[in-house]
Amino acid sequence: MVLSKNDPAYRQCAVTVMDNIADDNIRFDEKGICNYYYDYKEAEKNGVFKGEDGLTRLDKLMEKIKEDGRGEPYDCLIGLSGGVDSTYVAWLIKSKGLRPLAVHLDNGWNSELAVNNIENIINKLNIDLYTLVVNWQEFKDIQLSYLKASVVDIEVVSDHAIFATMYKLAKEKGIGYIISGTNIVTEHIMPPSWLYKKMDFANLKDIHSKYGTVKLKTYPTFDFKKYVYYSSVLKLTPISILNYVPYNKKEIKEFIARELNWRDYGGKHYESIFTKFYQAYILPEKFKIDKRKAHLSTLICSGQITKAEALAELEKPLYDPQELKADKEYVLKKLGLSETQFDEIMKLPPRRHEDFKTDTRLKQGYMNLLQKTEKIRRLIKPKK
Repeated sequence: MVLSKNDPAYRQCAVTVMDNIADDNIRFDEKGICNYYYDYKEAEKNGVFKGEDGLTRLDKLMEKIKEDGRGEPYDCLIGLSGGVDSTYVAWLIKSKGLRPLAVHLDNGWNSELAVNNIENIINKLNIDLYTLVVNWQEFKDIQLSYLKASVVDIEVVSDHAIFATMYKLAKEKGIGYIISGTNIVTEHIMPPSWLYKKMDFANLKDIHSKYGTVKLKTYPTFDFKKYVYYSSVLKLTPISILNYVPYNKKEIKEFIARELNWRDYGGKHYESIFTKFYQAYILPEKFKIDKRKAHLSTLICSGQITKAEALAELEKPLYDPQELKADKEYVLKKLGLSETQFDEIMKLPPRRHEDFKTDTRLKQGYMNLLQKTEKIRRLIKPKK
């Protein structure tokens, strides 16, 4: 595996800033263009609805959500982190007349900016907020387990909890739609080896059973049975609403700053102190992963920045030295790790999530069963 630009085998995409550092999945054609560029263009063609077509589709979706939620206190759920995407989603659906319940995960790592942004959003838009405050001892124990397991996607710990909470709330409150800020034009590109499935509870459970010391009594979980129940029985519908509207990152930041007093964090997902430290220090130092390359490459593909602008951005340091010192001290103290213990963790060789138990075979078997029984299920589908 290539680990630096000094490696003779180093290559960078002719169009994007994706390269083969810490990425065995990248491929280049005869023009020097990587597979991620073509993957993006295919996703954009099939999943981004532009102009009048997008707005027409969006209006139909909004009317369907309103109709299905009639008589209920809320017609949809949204996640609210205080970041750009979730903030704009909140504004957008309120402007369309929806009645969302916002869900926020307080995992103990919120920056002060994040808290202020969230308060501004819910107050200005008059949105109800449900905040899940996790049990810190349980949550910390899972995060430490992931660090000790030496796997790449420590953010699973937060993401799994927020997904589990949102699906549980949707069931309890009779909400049929979960609207998210995931989108193609600013975040489609991401090498598969740089992250892991957020809903694989079997993986999380196995990692924690091997390295954890605290029993999980309150941490929200989403196992395979719940996956089947929510996807097949309740039929909750996830919607990536930003794929239906023009979405230029720079313009949206300016808009929400003006309309909602939103303040920028300086990096994608940096609303969390741990996420900032993880993405700007742990990933590049231990795994040789700089996620900025994926984020910037997506913006190149969607025409929001040039490659020259992306390269200039990559020349900037990931961390201000003083900020790094302060954040590192804060993170280690909060996790109960000494410098020596953390250094030992950083020196451990990376391991694959697949080295631990997964629910992959169960889900594949379930999907195969659905495909094989599709015709039968259509025949016995009850009439409304």
